[in-house]
Amino acid sequence: MIRMPRVFHSAAFGRLGVGGLKPNLRLRRTIQRRGTLVYMYEGANEPAGAARRGVCLVIAAPSGAGKSTITRALLACEPMLSLSVSATTRAPRPGEHDGVHYHFVDQVRFESMVADGALLEWAQVFGRAYGTPRAPVEAALRDGRDVVFDIDWQGWRQVRAALPEDAVGVFVLPPSLATLQARLVSRAGDDAAEIARRMQAARDEISHWAEFDHVVVNDDLGRCVAEVRAVLHAARTATRRQVGLRKEAFLL
Repeated sequence: MIRMPRVFHSAAFGRLGVGGLKPNLRLRRTIQRRGTLVYMYEGANEPAGAARRGVCLVIAAPSGAGKSTITRALLACEPMLSLSVSATTRAPRPGEHDGVHYHFVDQVRFESMVADGALLEWAQVFGRAYGTPRAPVEAALRDGRDVVFDIDWQGWRQVRAALPEDAVGVFVLPPSLATLQARLVSRAGDDAAEIARRMQAARDEISHWAEFDHVVVNDDLGRCVAEVRAVLHAARTATRRQVGLRKEAFLL
């Protein structure tokens, strides 16, 4: 007959109530004393912290490859994922709201943010400045919340340099350049010169796909979303991201 040890929850690290494992307190270590299994907890007044650190998911693609559609699909099915809101010097488009779609700032304010190190990344795109505010991203990662970035290869380089342990990059390729051009042509409001300009920019963007951690081909939207979602889920379980786990908690 196997004799099971008695269980005692020690209040040595904080005042505890009566009951089993404490859901709001972190287990500091578990030890066995004379047949008694003792769970040692962090103090009740100490911050619990996040079970894991958040993921900085960067999705890049040439215009027309489906990057925005994939991002929206991820946001719709991943409650712990939020979209990084960029700062930009361009004017708001109809229906866009400051702080929701973008942080709309003038050139002077944007340059001040760059000088102060308040941006994780920034770039000039088609004559306008875009950048990612640093503070809200770092706060989200500390709280165990994931952030998705809809940026280009230049932004990916900067984010990876700024947050090397947190950033995961995915590049979305179109099935072919011909398919990409057909998608751009089908968009209302773009003339031939604009399409030519976007196709050249797409070629430049695609030339950097090998710099990313993962690459997917968007020839089937549902499958492509599932592949990017799998990357996110794998990144969440990376050992270095499990800041709330202590090895001592599993040594009986």
